Amino acid sequence: MPVAQHVMRHAAERPSRPAVCGPQGELTYAQFAERIHGAARHLLGRGIGPGEPVAIGLADPVELLTAVLAADLAGAAPLVGDPAWGRERWSSVAAGLGFHVDAPLPGAAGPAVRHDPRPGDRAWACFSSGSTGRPRAVVRTRASWTESFPHLGELAGIGPDDVVLIPGPLVSSLYAFAAVHTLATGATALLPGRRPFRALPGLLARATVVHLVPHQLPDVLEHPGALRVAVVGGAALDPETRAAAVRAGVRVVSYYGATELSFVAVDADGGGLRPFPGVEIEVRPAGPPGGGLGEVWARSPWLAEGYLGDAAGPLRRDADGWASVGDVAEPYRVGEVLRVRGRGDGAIQTGGATVVPEDVEEVLRKVPGVGDIVVIGSPHPSLGAVVTAVIEAECATPPPPRALLEATARGGLDEAQRPRRWYAVPSLPRTQTGKPARAQVAARLAGGDPDIRRLI
Repeated sequence: MPVAQHVMRHAAERPSRPAVCGPQGELTYAQFAERIHGAARHLLGRGIGPGEPVAIGLADPVELLTAVLAADLAGAAPLVGDPAWGRERWSSVAAGLGFHVDAPLPGAAGPAVRHDPRPGDRAWACFSSGSTGRPRAVVRTRASWTESFPHLGELAGIGPDDVVLIPGPLVSSLYAFAAVHTLATGATALLPGRRPFRALPGLLARATVVHLVPHQLPDVLEHPGALRVAVVGGAALDPETRAAAVRAGVRVVSYYGATELSFVAVDADGGGLRPFPGVEIEVRPAGPPGGGLGEVWARSPWLAEGYLGDAAGPLRRDADGWASVGDVAEPYRVGEVLRVRGRGDGAIQTGGATVVPEDVEEVLRKVPGVGDIVVIGSPHPSLGAVVTAVIEAECATPPPPRALLEATARGGLDEAQRPRRWYAVPSLPRTQTGKPARAQVAARLAGGDPDIRRLI
């Protein structure tokens, strides 16, 4: 069932229930349903019907969701991109795009819009760049998202009486999924738009659930308010942060996945990652024998179809329905905990050893004064690459001394994992989900960015 039809059902059953609360105010389910119907009639009047791609780039999250759900109701395929992109940029990432929505859709009068959808309809597309910064449109069937909704609702305990804070841009599949899941559930979506963390205390006084990435959770735990559940994705969550959440009375449901794979594994109780409902997992040997790590492969109903226009990307499939994006993990057997170690395309080959950047980052992130950190490989004439750490430290706060960083590395890392080069930067570039953009950091460092200074 299209998410828009869920909204219509909630509008009939609980018309006065708040549906969305954005920068411009709040709409009840009845008001939101009326706006979606009007926008869908406008699209149909412009000749946009089943299967047609609709490129949507709107800064206001409520207007964006209105356009997405109007396209969904009309049977079209919404493609959500960055509102800052111009038509030339849109064309470069989504060749042959159809109707382009770059302003709030007007409403058109008329009867209720009805579309008879099929589960296999190509109905959603989001952009994925991982840590590379190269956006690719990932297309999927409607069912590959919507049929996983009940599983997330049950695992996280999210119901129609919840108020769900979504503090990130809806161009990210992580936050887009959170928003449409909230509306399909009948809960209230808090969509603060830009700079949401400036208003955290007020938002968390109302929110009972939040979707976010790990580096945002400590800020949330300073003002937990009414919060009872944090759904955390996008990167590994360290045990200390989870423990802090428990002390604050906030239950954490963390998960591992990718835009191309959707959910792969979930940790609902702190016991480690287990397969998400409906997912089979394999860790297949990769690299030299005895290397100790393998590639994560998944098979499930939640996999995306691929990339728009057959763009190149990390998604690979085999003939048996398994797919991988190159993430690496420790050896895994059914019934065990999945221990993901990082993205395979970020691994550093140094002097014959393979270093997973996330392993190094996890140790060094605990050093006082480290806001965040990116570990990359810098070219080296004989070793191939050397491990290089770029520390995020605000201008007003000096970075920790290099001696302290090196002492921590000696105490917690193998010799091959220890950074040989150390840098500091006021602010790390980030992807739409808030993860550090590893490739951008590497490019800026290679280009001699004056904001990145070497620690001596």
